[in-house]
Amino acid sequence: MTKIILPSLGEGIEKATVSYWFFKIGDIVKEKEDLVELTTDKATFNLPSPCSGKLAEIYLQEGDTATVGSELGGIE
Repeated sequence: MTKIILPSLGEGIEKATVSYWFFKIGDIVKEKEDLVELTTDKATFNLPSPCSGKLAEIYLQEGDTATVGSELGGIE
């Protein structure tokens, strides 16, 4: 299983809020396809899929806050 990790956001930003998942569990995703939209106090951005496969797990739902390095979900 490949982990979906919140990467370093730069400029001292340590957390982001999950705004929207573009896919649901069981959907097939392609590498580099927009997977989840995240919002910080400075910007909104899309996190691409780290690999192709099936979205198997979502750990943080829309509205949840993630810190840099935390797992958002997993792809099989």
